[in-house]
Amino acid sequence: MILQRKRGLQTVLLLLQSILIAWSLAVCLIVSSVFVSLSWEQVGHYPLYAMVMMAGLFIESIRRDQLGKQSSPFGNNFLSQHQVSLNQTFYAAGALFFYLVLTRDSYISRISLGLWLPFLYLTLLWSNRYLWEILAHSLFRGARKGRILLIGTPPKAQRLQNWLRSKKIYGMDTLGILSDDPSGTEAPYSFPFLGKIADAEKVIEEREITQVILLQLPEALEEHRKLMSVLQRHGVRLLILNNLEEKLNHPVIYVEDDGYHFISLRREPLENPFNRIAKRALDFVISLPVVLLVLPPAALAVWIIQRLYSPGPLFFKQIRAGLQNQRFIIWKFRTMHVDNPDTTRQVTANDPRIYPGGRFLRRFSIDELPQFYNVLKGDMSVTGPRPHLIEHNEQFARQIASYPIRSVVKPGITGLAQVRGFRGEARTPDDISLRLESDIAYLENWRLTLDLAIIVRTVWQMMLPPKTAY
Repeated sequence: MILQRKRGLQTVLLLLQSILIAWSLAVCLIVSSVFVSLSWEQVGHYPLYAMVMMAGLFIESIRRDQLGKQSSPFGNNFLSQHQVSLNQTFYAAGALFFYLVLTRDSYISRISLGLWLPFLYLTLLWSNRYLWEILAHSLFRGARKGRILLIGTPPKAQRLQNWLRSKKIYGMDTLGILSDDPSGTEAPYSFPFLGKIADAEKVIEEREITQVILLQLPEALEEHRKLMSVLQRHGVRLLILNNLEEKLNHPVIYVEDDGYHFISLRREPLENPFNRIAKRALDFVISLPVVLLVLPPAALAVWIIQRLYSPGPLFFKQIRAGLQNQRFIIWKFRTMHVDNPDTTRQVTANDPRIYPGGRFLRRFSIDELPQFYNVLKGDMSVTGPRPHLIEHNEQFARQIASYPIRSVVKPGITGLAQVRGFRGEARTPDDISLRLESDIAYLENWRLTLDLAIIVRTVWQMMLPPKTAY
């Protein structure tokens, strides 16, 4: 989770710095035009120069990734930020000079170039010193705010205090530590002592913990199983500080960040803010035309069907569980009779609560169209685990301990489970397990092409609905 956030922030910053290259070029062209006359033929070559320098910027970022934290611009170290900015300017300028020599290009103005390079350095220095922090505050707030609970001995926690402090910028706050070490209440450690390890579930509930870090590999298997059950039951992420090197006297690396080695339960591509931005852009591109162009005529058609079969409100609104189990109001076209006595019971085949025209709307998923409004609001995504009733979530979580983990991504109008045919009434634990398996596969293996594939398969199923669509 933390590593994905860091990588994503680096990617977003790099893309914005590429835009700043073009912006700085435009500024320098305007200034240089005061001193020298530039023909349109000359100006026409400058966008290409900017693209070449962007390529140099990306090459520098690849080289820097191999060096690790020593050259990272994230933090308050001005010398490090200056060095990164200088290297970026050097690589960008080097790429440009290489291109000019290779193509024997003579259109570039020496005055423009003389203004551009120092101005570019200052622009990159500003972005490395301030822009990344602005981005982090924007990307990791609200529901994305993380609350960390440490479990283990206080001395091991002390080793992590500088690392944990540096992760606050990614929205990760350390609330305290659970430990069976009696010295935990006496020594002047940096983290509040919140109780014994046996108090884990109580603390997780009271403090709304989203991330647990075990400070060493578990030794008591039974205690570890109990803790794992608690974490799965509450949908809490887990990181384990890897201390195998101490036991085996041999390096063991799974997940690495700033020199610390961790073991994580699963990959989470959507913790990468760049991936979330791409997913949100896809949501917006799809949902806006649907809300503006498809929803109004569909609402009129549904209203006419309702007048014929079951007069009453056009829409049906209900509270569902969203990202991190935050509640939101979901919108649907009403497909049940107004005098429905039990709105929380799962829909079954030939359900008498559904009016005849409502069966048609549900079978072809027309009743789900208003949820594109939820997508525009940001409560949902076009693709993701389906949002269930609060009562159903609690029921399913009692049957399958790891069920709440699906809440770490936004719910969707459609999802991998739905296009695999797992829709309709969940009668048995196996039905729930199969859907959960698909939801976890989605959150672990997300990519934009997967979202597109799900959308295409959903459109196909809307035209040829499966038997479970009712």
